[in-house]
Amino acid sequence: MSLEDAKTQIDHAFTREDLKGPSFENVFAGAPSFLRRRYSKDLAGVDIAVTGLPFDQAVTNRPGTRLGPRAIREASLLQPCDAPYGWGYDVLSEFAIADAGDMAFDYAAPAEVPERIRAHVAGILQAGAACIALGGDHSVTHGALRAHAATHGPLSVIQFDAHTDTWADDDATRVDHGTFMYKAVQEGIVVPDRSVQIGIRTDNPDTLGFRILDARAVHGMGPEAVARRVHEIVGGHPCYLTFDIDALDPAFAPGTGTPVWGGLSSHQAAVILRGLAGIDLKGGDVVEVSPPFDPAGATAVAAAHVATELLCLWGWTRR
Repeated sequence: MSLEDAKTQIDHAFTREDLKGPSFENVFAGAPSFLRRRYSKDLAGVDIAVTGLPFDQAVTNRPGTRLGPRAIREASLLQPCDAPYGWGYDVLSEFAIADAGDMAFDYAAPAEVPERIRAHVAGILQAGAACIALGGDHSVTHGALRAHAATHGPLSVIQFDAHTDTWADDDATRVDHGTFMYKAVQEGIVVPDRSVQIGIRTDNPDTLGFRILDARAVHGMGPEAVARRVHEIVGGHPCYLTFDIDALDPAFAPGTGTPVWGGLSSHQAAVILRGLAGIDLKGGDVVEVSPPFDPAGATAVAAAHVATELLCLWGWTRR
């Protein structure tokens, strides 16, 4: 950390003039934006926008993920003083990154939320920026996928999760974090045989054609081999990466709505994500962080690191 900069920098979320570069603002002080990037609704000149989707009314168990984006932003304040470790380049200095704030919506009209998300994310993409979203429950991915597919065509999906979220649901009015991927497949916005789900450890016989590397496979193969297998499956196809924090074992991420034992470690997830360098990542999200069940903040810390890795993955092929 630069001692002189730390003495003078404060509220970089509002006061920083440049969209690039580190921030040495005291971790414990100031307004918390993601990685101390500038809050801005004006995305002119922005390469990547981070946005919050604070919706959690589609959960089957414990709520609280509406508070996830705020917690992830605060947890990210540990990181912006240095380049992300091990990448060999500094995404914060080479790309213009902004925090576009959260999506506005009527909390009492949940059926309208998927379309609001689609329009919100589409607005970011139409401004010429990529989008990394902070959830929210996993249903928020559906609207984000719709927006990305409208821009890039049907997508491969790399999904880190304890659950496949492909349970059948043909009721268009329902919003459910366990059925959104089924609907995405039915809509033709996802290409299942070029997609992969990592860390699965709950039963759902109908895979809809997704390739599955369940938690046992990850533990047996090792994270490096998992990353290589993902490259084989996805190839050069445009892809979207969604990371449900319950992919991690509850020992590493207790603050989530539907925790399942036997999951990935933080180390395994970090190695896999780093090993995905070179994929044609169009956008992504990290979801299902529930701060009320995260007393030490470890889940939010993990999610903040995942979101940073997504920025690095996006930038890797665009340096």
